[in-house]
Amino acid sequence: MDNLNLLLDGFANVMSPGNLLVALIGVIAGTAVGVLPGIGPAMTVALLLPITYGMDPTQAFILFAGIFYGGMYGGSTTSILLNTPGESSSVITSIEGNKMAKAGRAAQALATAAIGSFIAGTIATLALVLVTPFVVRFAISLGAPDYFAIMLLAFVAVSATLGSSRVRGFAALLIGLVIGTIGIDGVTGQQRLTLGIPQLADGIDVVVVAVGIFAVGEALWVAAHLRRKAAPVVPVGRPWMGAEDWKRSWKPWLRGTALGFPFGALPAGGAEIPTFLSYAAEKRLAKRPEEFGHGAIEGVAGPEAANNASAAGTLVPMLAIGLPTTAVSAVMLAAFESYGIQPGPLLFDRQPTLVWTLIASLFVGNLLLLVLNLPLAPAWARLLRIPRPYLYAGILFFASMGAYAVNAQPFDLILLLILGLLGFGMRRFGLPVLPLIVGVILGPRAELQGRRSLQLSGGELSGLLGGPVSYAIYAIILIVLAWPLIKRIVRRPS
Repeated sequence: MDNLNLLLDGFANVMSPGNLLVALIGVIAGTAVGVLPGIGPAMTVALLLPITYGMDPTQAFILFAGIFYGGMYGGSTTSILLNTPGESSSVITSIEGNKMAKAGRAAQALATAAIGSFIAGTIATLALVLVTPFVVRFAISLGAPDYFAIMLLAFVAVSATLGSSRVRGFAALLIGLVIGTIGIDGVTGQQRLTLGIPQLADGIDVVVVAVGIFAVGEALWVAAHLRRKAAPVVPVGRPWMGAEDWKRSWKPWLRGTALGFPFGALPAGGAEIPTFLSYAAEKRLAKRPEEFGHGAIEGVAGPEAANNASAAGTLVPMLAIGLPTTAVSAVMLAAFESYGIQPGPLLFDRQPTLVWTLIASLFVGNLLLLVLNLPLAPAWARLLRIPRPYLYAGILFFASMGAYAVNAQPFDLILLLILGLLGFGMRRFGLPVLPLIVGVILGPRAELQGRRSLQLSGGELSGLLGGPVSYAIYAIILIVLAWPLIKRIVRRPS
């Protein structure tokens, strides 16, 4: 009952004119950015991080929440009209959505994506309200060894499940951990990896890392593969759905929601796995399976619902434990830290107004997105005609301004360029970006919890084994690491 009252207070805060305007700006910016291929919500949040430093924290996170959900909505427009997913989670949508568009059903594809996203986002946000307090109560009971084990699981999960190979995933994680250790050791006071440069003594700000890897790295990558002309866009009418389309879409919406939320809440669950599972499930359950691969509306409705439901799910571990499971939640975690706010089990006690206003803004933003996306889909499609040179020149400008605003030091611009080249190199060699960001953010925390565990045990390695929770987590880590070998043994013919 207390949580319900707090949520109602959150709605009262969001509905104030100033906060409502911020929410509207967030969803418009998120949708516009989501529509543009290659510019995801993670890059947008990273670019806006420095700009929000002067804002009230509550308004800043309302803005980020709008961008987060808006980016998910906008990504479907690119997938359907251009067959170019803006995010990896929109890949499945493009399979059937673009086929529908080429068959003259772009309006129906966009409509089922928008309505499914609204339904899934609303149900998943309600699940977030119900589930998160239980996760918080569980997190409070954990000790330093348990937290250390959870962070190791996050490291292993994001590295083993993302990218084209585990080696590349762990290589990206190692780079992130190295960047995270730069600075002064909090225990010994010695400088680590600073190369004698005084500006590195305080470490590299996470904002500079995020902007460099996401924005500058992506801009350099696109510049290297630049096409002068915008890709041809399929014409769009006013999105609408007939009775048959509604009949074929409502069950996939619900099934996609049921798949997306739990996977989003898991460490390294993300939206990719549930969208693939949703597509496979709809293909298996469809009354017209022969339409799949030729523009089946179920193949758009289910994955889009799973995509948006997972977005709400990712906020559960981020708020309750302080663990990011996607690039956007990792950047939002950096935003919390930039305001001196520590996500985790105590966040709901120390910052209840901020947390419940943020959650309430997800409901409001979801409704605003539906109202905006249905009538404005043709307008969003026109954004796809912006020439890429102008688009990415603007991104580099805002990235440089944002990085400089963090500490007002020209040295940060040099760091930004180096990190941008690193991001370019990672894309060139197929290294996933998320393990690096997770390593930068969680690396120092994992080191702190690991050292704390060893101090409590007098330096004995057994101190890292706290109790049943840590034992269970280490067992899961072993299974994840050994899974390719297990599969090979199981598939071996007798």
